[in-house]
Amino acid sequence: MSDAPERALVVMAHPDDADFSCAGTVALWTAAGTEVVYLMVTDGEAGGDELTLDGAEIGAMRRGEQRKAAAEVGVKDVRFLGHPDGRVVASLELRRDIARIIRQVRPQRVVIPAPERDWNSISASHPDHMATGEAAINAVFPDARNPHAHRELLHVEGLAPWTVPEVWVVGGPSPHHYSDITSVFERKLAALAAHESQISDIDELAPFLRTWMGENAVKGGLPEGSLAEVFRIVQTA
Repeated sequence: MSDAPERALVVMAHPDDADFSCAGTVALWTAAGTEVVYLMVTDGEAGGDELTLDGAEIGAMRRGEQRKAAAEVGVKDVRFLGHPDGRVVASLELRRDIARIIRQVRPQRVVIPAPERDWNSISASHPDHMATGEAAINAVFPDARNPHAHRELLHVEGLAPWTVPEVWVVGGPSPHHYSDITSVFERKLAALAAHESQISDIDELAPFLRTWMGENAVKGGLPEGSLAEVFRIVQTA
């Protein structure tokens, strides 16, 4: 299912994680008609250097930034679970919360952070990312599809089981799918620029992103001058 699905769910730990990892690919999907939902496990209240604001104020600011960033790539539905930033664990509670959204959205594709550490890219292996990835893959299989998992989802909330056929993993050590985002790179930059509390100068960041995405494209054998985001695609049906 490498073409654009009807519905996709992107599950990330913090505001801006999706924009760094997969916003270009999301822009391609939404342009093709995919309905994409963003799910942020935290509000990102522990991120940034703004010490004059309390956690609630930072969280509100970052939620607003993420909604603005999502709109730049055609995503209208952004949801937040409100788990504590910097303290995410792959708990049964988090698995249930993600499984709930899967049953609500009923996506054919879910994007998640890698649950395993990449020793070549420690910055991608934030503990919140890995915990979110572990909880998310467990929510995909077996929780969301199993009517006996988190019984309240079916018997109290009326959410029928849903089987996600495909998961796209970002930030892991073994990517094998290279998504050509050359045509939408400026939209990815616009999404990242929306995170003003985290990125003070998008023009300073842009060359780094071009180099990073360009190296991805070379590894993927794409034409010279291309830019790419990378994924590991896992069949889960």
